[in-house]
Amino acid sequence: MALLLLRISVAILPLLDNPAAQGVLASRWAMGFLSLAAICLCFGFLTPVFSILVCVIDVLGVLLAGRFDSPVVFFLILNPVALALLGPGAYSIDARIFGRRVLVVSSGKDTDDH
Repeated sequence: MALLLLRISVAILPLLDNPAAQGVLASRWAMGFLSLAAICLCFGFLTPVFSILVCVIDVLGVLLAGRFDSPVVFFLILNPVALALLGPGAYSIDARIFGRRVLVVSSGKDTDDH
C-alpha cells in the first residue's frame, strides 16, 4: 500500500507544482506527457521507465526555470528516483504483467567454504 501511495504522489506532484508547468516547458507536449505519465504511474504501468522520465522532465524544468528557492523542488526530483529504485509494488499493472518479485538476502552463514 505504501508503494501505491508513493506512485500517486509521484504522479500528482509534477502536475501541481512543477516549474516546467509554470512557464518554461509549458507546452501541450510536456503537459500531455506528464499527464500520460501520471496515469501510468497511478496504475503502475512501466513504473521505473516513467519515474525516470518524470524525473528528467522535472530536472530540466527546474534548471530552465532557475527555480531553486522551494524545498518542494527537492522532493519533486527525489520522489521519482525513489519510486524507480523501489519498483511498482504488488498492486500494479507491472506486477500483473511481469509477476511479483521477492528479494531474498542471505546472511552468508549458510555457505560451506571450509
